[in-house]
Amino acid sequence: MSRSALSRSAPPPLSRLRTAVAVLFALDGFVFGSWAARVPDVSAATGASSTTLGFALLCLSLGALACMQLTGALCARLGAGLVSALAGVGVSLAAVLPGLSGSVPSLCAALLVFGAATGMANVAANSLGVQVEARAGRPVLSGLHAAFSGGGLLGALAGGLVSASLAVAAHLVAVAVVGLAAMAWAAPVLVAAERAPARARRVRGAGRAEHRPTAALVLLGAVAGATAYGEGALSDWGALHLRENLHAVPALAAAGYAGFSCAMAAGRLAGGQLVLALGERRLLVGGALLAAAGSLTAVTTSSLPVALAGYAVVGLGLANVFPLAIARAGALGGPSGVALATTVGYTGLLGGPPVIGFLAEHAGLPTALGTVALLAGAAAVLVLGLDGDRIRRPVLPRAGDSWVVPVAAGLRPVAVRVRGGAGSYVRDLQQLSVG
Repeated sequence: MSRSALSRSAPPPLSRLRTAVAVLFALDGFVFGSWAARVPDVSAATGASSTTLGFALLCLSLGALACMQLTGALCARLGAGLVSALAGVGVSLAAVLPGLSGSVPSLCAALLVFGAATGMANVAANSLGVQVEARAGRPVLSGLHAAFSGGGLLGALAGGLVSASLAVAAHLVAVAVVGLAAMAWAAPVLVAAERAPARARRVRGAGRAEHRPTAALVLLGAVAGATAYGEGALSDWGALHLRENLHAVPALAAAGYAGFSCAMAAGRLAGGQLVLALGERRLLVGGALLAAAGSLTAVTTSSLPVALAGYAVVGLGLANVFPLAIARAGALGGPSGVALATTVGYTGLLGGPPVIGFLAEHAGLPTALGTVALLAGAAAVLVLGLDGDRIRRPVLPRAGDSWVVPVAAGLRPVAVRVRGGAGSYVRDLQQLSVG
């Protein structure tokens, strides 16, 4: 087949593409959960104190943030599908590096590379996820993030089970092998997603500065970041808190992050229905406040079961905040909006752990983890400050054999055209909005 004929080929079916993107999200979560479960072991192997471990985790954050805007530009130039495939392979290979570290400096270098690969995977996966959501015509990004949480759950559980019998390096090599095997199937589908009609390519390449509401995108990123702070804190410090302060055995300490991820996955699987039932504003504010309550419970109790339950409540509360904020950023600003809000949002996810490390050294780990509740409360306040039109997702229902087509002004849908056997008509989005 000629190259021009290949470029005119139809993109993969939506169900197949959605599955491939879900595999990428799950792989990213699996790698991150595997790493989170072995943080105490890596800390012990390198002789890192709370402060030096926090500095090493800062390198992970710096590597990720350095690559995020670059990844957004690459997605615009090469396509999110190709960049996603490369990122999936890269994050699988980079997962091995922290396990090979024998000192704090080598750990810092390893986490810098690992962070860069993680940042690339996050931006590319979210950019492609927003494209899948646009193709589906309904909210699906929460479900894709559920795959990330499910992968994190699996990685944390596996890490906890093998922590007593398998060295960190051998474990992370096995994680890399699993990741490369998954990408062997998913990568061709992700790359094929770029075989889109010319109109779709124009939409994907849109999002110039004059079309995007930058202030709203930054605020949405701040909402995502304030809650992602909690996810980063529990992933890197949650197990250590359970070990040191509640004297949990390694398997139970890993179960804290596993329970958090499980609750988050469940909340995200129900995210679409929750948006329809509650509206975005109520779901965002209520979720943030629920996470704050769970965090306070987990760090103030002396009971291990209660702390584990608190971790699960945090996961349930945070479940839909990040994906809803990023999806809304994509609807308002296109791919560049996703890149901007994701960069701001992941500042909380990746910057939180080193901040926790610094606070833990001076005030104790329970007090440091208590800042998760503070930031979750701040997210609720930020949502209340957003204009209602920025946080309402249009609901595009199907009726019989008819279907709906968004009618856009710039990058913002202002109405939907309902087509069917009897012709078509236009309805204002205000009549179809939730929340």
